Amino acid sequence: MAQVRQCIAADGTMVYTDKQCVDIGGRERPADPVPGVGGAAARYQRDSCARSVQDLAYSLGSAIQSGDVNRIAGFYDWSGMSTANGYRLMDRLQAIANRPLVDVQPMYAGGTNAYGEDIVRFDEATGEPIATPRRQARLIGLRVEQTLANGSTPSRTVFSVRRNQGCWWVRL
Repeated sequence: MAQVRQCIAADGTMVYTDKQCVDIGGRERPADPVPGVGGAAARYQRDSCARSVQDLAYSLGSAIQSGDVNRIAGFYDWSGMSTANGYRLMDRLQAIANRPLVDVQPMYAGGTNAYGEDIVRFDEATGEPIATPRRQARLIGLRVEQTLANGSTPSRTVFSVRRNQGCWWVRL
């Protein structure tokens, strides 16, 4: 059974692989501290107001890695939700918390790639890049890549994002 490993490559970049880290010239990524053990609990005490999309992606990823559904729920936009729907949503968030995290990435629309950069098009006759005016990338959500319990079957959850009162929030 394949397992997704998080490795740190020789150049310091994070690499996800199904191989041993030493096989790709890297080292194991140190495990995140466990909340409530030693002084680690203080690192997890934070305001759940994500001021940027990057902060939201990182914080949501950390919350998912912790397996704590309440940390994930701290980044959810609960406005207008009934109690019954809230309980159903917590069940969905718990399922997300139970799966191993692979990656969290912002999603953009409007002729851009996954990183919000313009797609380069080439002239078929000459092979030269076609100059196009730079478009403003439009953020449409966060894509959470995970694996199921078997460690190899991919699972994807797409959260929409919303900015409210200076903070970024997710919704399903």
